[in-house]
Amino acid sequence: MPAGGSGPAAQCARRPPRPLPSLWSPLLLCVLGVPRGGSGAHTAVISPQDPTLLIGSSLQATCSIHGDAPGATAEGLYWTLNGRRLPSELSHLLNTSTLALALANLNGSRQQSGDNLVCHARDGSILAGSCLYVGLPPEKPFNISCWSRNMKDLTCRWTPGAHGETFLHTNYSLKYKLRWYGQDNTCEEYHTVGPHSCHIPKDLALFTPYEIWVEATNRLGSARSDVLTLDVLDVVTTDPPPDVHVSRVGGLEDQLSVRWVSPPALKDFLFQAKYQIRYRVEDSVDWKVVDDVSNQTSCRLAGLKPGTVYFVQVRCNPFGIYGSKKAGIWSEWSHPTAASTPRSERPGPGGGVCEPRGGEPSSGPVRRELKQFLGWLKKHAYCSNLSFRLYDQWRAWMQKSHKTRNQHRTRGSCPRADGARREVLPDKL
Repeated sequence: MPAGGSGPAAQCARRPPRPLPSLWSPLLLCVLGVPRGGSGAHTAVISPQDPTLLIGSSLQATCSIHGDAPGATAEGLYWTLNGRRLPSELSHLLNTSTLALALANLNGSRQQSGDNLVCHARDGSILAGSCLYVGLPPEKPFNISCWSRNMKDLTCRWTPGAHGETFLHTNYSLKYKLRWYGQDNTCEEYHTVGPHSCHIPKDLALFTPYEIWVEATNRLGSARSDVLTLDVLDVVTTDPPPDVHVSRVGGLEDQLSVRWVSPPALKDFLFQAKYQIRYRVEDSVDWKVVDDVSNQTSCRLAGLKPGTVYFVQVRCNPFGIYGSKKAGIWSEWSHPTAASTPRSERPGPGGGVCEPRGGEPSSGPVRRELKQFLGWLKKHAYCSNLSFRLYDQWRAWMQKSHKTRNQHRTRGSCPRADGARREVLPDKL
């Protein structure tokens, strides 16, 4: 059934006679041609029956009684709309058997199945009913976007129109066909990723462009979107990378290691892929994105805050699919994975640490180079094929050195008077 397609619940219903509620309910369906619920043989009819009007229009309606029973006159009749009694000044007698009604500047229908316009006898029994449809014709759907999950299907969604609300039951049908040949096909699985969406699960051709469009229809007209032309190969996305793991890097308090598994479709269809990582601290909503992960399945995040919980997510973008010149579509982000950095053992600023007064430490070119490397790594969450073994060993030694030096300072030790620190690099890094 097309999206928004008509069904028993969306149509003006014929029901056994029963009193209407005093207040309008959105679940109330429109009642058609209801016979009188009381005794007697005479009945009535409302004209026009089931009119469809534009918002702002006027309506002239009549309720005419048929039958020869005594007292079967229009005097004493009254109207209700959606269970509410209409003011008597809106109606007048045309003759002894007909009561007229005049409604001006109508608003949109309160329920898409039609508003209940009902003619009542003096005793409140229902004589006749009509469905009143007031709304707008559908507008041209636009903003169609489609994607293929692992090249096995196609999902599309669209925007219904500039205003969207028509106040009338509106059908939306997604149509598609091969560009140069083939017949029109209608999508059947609607509302898969939202109210205006449809899913084509199978039987898609590759290496041939499709034409895709949306048709909208209701009681006041129809509208058709522009045609979207696409090749399934150009709109491929994948599932998010599974099995994302985040762990500490030894005792390094400013780093976390992230590893994940490639989506299965990359192996099934020989896709190439690139990845993105984003991360945030536990009490923040601001994500930092790492773009230069390339096609790896692991990354080192550096320059993090010690003793802090981080949430990490990964997503995938397939590209180079069977020679397609267009980049794929980014997948959804993986579920957040949390890990914490180790707490720092270094005293913070203002902690009474004896600081040197000299200039550049005299530990030589090696130390300066390592400091530059550390500063650069902290500034960038660098993810490449480079080995971090040397850096990790150096960082572990530096942390141990800081801890030892802090212990000496606690016992009253200070740096040399010339401001230089005496530090010796380990023999093996």
